[in-house]
Amino acid sequence: MSLIGERGVRRILAVTAFSAISALLLIALFILNEGLPFIFRYGLHDFLLKSDWDPQAGKFGIYPMVAASLWVTFGAMVVGAPLGVAGAIFLSEFVPKSVMRVIKPTIELLAAIPSVVYGFIGVMVLAPLIRTQLGGPGLSLLAASIILGIMILPTVISISIDSIQAVPQSYREGSLALGATTWQTIHMVTVRAAKSGIIASIILGMGRAIGETMAVIMVAGNAVKIPHSALDSVRSLTANIALEMSYATGLHRQALFATGVILFVVIIILNSFAIVVLRKRVYKK
Repeated sequence: MSLIGERGVRRILAVTAFSAISALLLIALFILNEGLPFIFRYGLHDFLLKSDWDPQAGKFGIYPMVAASLWVTFGAMVVGAPLGVAGAIFLSEFVPKSVMRVIKPTIELLAAIPSVVYGFIGVMVLAPLIRTQLGGPGLSLLAASIILGIMILPTVISISIDSIQAVPQSYREGSLALGATTWQTIHMVTVRAAKSGIIASIILGMGRAIGETMAVIMVAGNAVKIPHSALDSVRSLTANIALEMSYATGLHRQALFATGVILFVVIIILNSFAIVVLRKRVYKK
């Protein structure tokens, strides 16, 4: 009976795993099937590099949205990556373990806060502050970058903490025994040993930032134009899909799916790079 039970559990787990993988594969195939024909027909060069987005006139250039997505993601990394890594170093190296056991799960819980809550805070607090202090409409590239930078902090901090804590204690003891200070040990030994894991956390945070939708819709302003200032309103690729898919038909709908294909490829590249970096760290051990 125990053998039959074990086989049954294995089959259930296998079916569950296969179902999850199949669902992801079907989603990917559906997006590619809907978007690739439009890319081949319209031309990848024109689709990516033209600046005119006017579906009613048959113009589907997504360059302004591509530029906005890249700038918003870059701004989010400027805000979130240094704060996340610094927070991880402080929590791992300076905070007592008893306190750490409480703080780390709390930080990880922040990732469960709905993005609409971050967007609401951005609209009610951050955007008026930017409009009052710096000018512009308030709903801007800068506001979106700050909100996304805050949103990626749990990802960067959590994975960076795990990477730093995985560094053998003997590395630290050896450095201190040779006369290095605590900061020199952290900077020259601990962080360097955990470098690949920290880089992977930043890449995963970047993937989260470039794929975020609701918060960006709420705080970016959604103007289809190439940003020339951090105070300009912009529209990201994800926001464009979410805003227009409800009424899009024909070529317009296919163009939005093609935009999804571009995002899909970018996020796969980022996640694959993060996996390679993490595996490199494991092999080094």
